[in-house]
Amino acid sequence: MNDQPAPTPPPYPATPTAPPADQSQVRTWNMLCHLSALAGLIIPFGGVLGPLIIWLIKKNEMPSVDVHGKAAVNFQLTVLIAALAVGLAAFVLSFIFIGLLLIPVVFAIALCSLIFAVIAGIKASDGKDYRYPYSLVLIK
Repeated sequence: MNDQPAPTPPPYPATPTAPPADQSQVRTWNMLCHLSALAGLIIPFGGVLGPLIIWLIKKNEMPSVDVHGKAAVNFQLTVLIAALAVGLAAFVLSFIFIGLLLIPVVFAIALCSLIFAVIAGIKASDGKDYRYPYSLVLIK
């Protein structure tokens, strides 16, 4: 019989790691986290779904997308809660004609959401962090 030890198998190749993303690509994804909220103009609940989808897809690849995505999702959820609350109050109070005065507030909330999303997108494009005003921290 053969007394030689069995040959050792070749080592497994190293698992390929994702190459580090260049800064322009990171800034682009950061910007898209904020500007994807503009999908709410076309798709119902797109203001929340756009940033949420981008954040969920890219948060593990790029740490800054995790930060920007959380900020965008938190702000859009805050806007959604505020708009629904004021809209419901306007509906209930419209039976005594006071609610009609709250309807412009709902539109102002939506307009501020768009303006702040664009400002945050521009800041992210420049490589800066942006903190939304009056944003609840729902996702940590």
